[in-house]
Amino acid sequence: MRTAALPMPFANADAAEYWRSAEKEELALQKCKGCGAARFPARHLCPVCWSDQAEWSRASGRGTIYAATVVRRAPSPEYKDMVPYVLALIDLEEGPRMITNLVGDGALNWRIGDAVRVTFERRVDGVMPQFELVGNG
Repeated sequence: MRTAALPMPFANADAAEYWRSAEKEELALQKCKGCGAARFPARHLCPVCWSDQAEWSRASGRGTIYAATVVRRAPSPEYKDMVPYVLALIDLEEGPRMITNLVGDGALNWRIGDAVRVTFERRVDGVMPQFELVGNG
């Protein structure tokens, strides 16, 4: 799969640390200093207690598939060489749910509840956290 030329998401100020961590091949999450809830995506206010006090912590990079779908039609020309690919909702060990791609050997053979781990894809403009099945392939 050729993905180096794929576009990167816009990195706003709230998510800057997330993307800096990805460059070091680390998955980082915001953690509320008020209630302790981990959150994704990054945002200014905690969705649980509305505190504006947060810190960044390194996530385990492990989770399970909550839901997924196989994309068979490219949404734009950059993705035409990728189809079919898997778009998944991952329940991270730390609590938040993350939308991502499922990549690697066996990615099309996913099942709800399968264990996954983070992997990092280098692109022209940055590094994109993705997930792969654990023990498959």
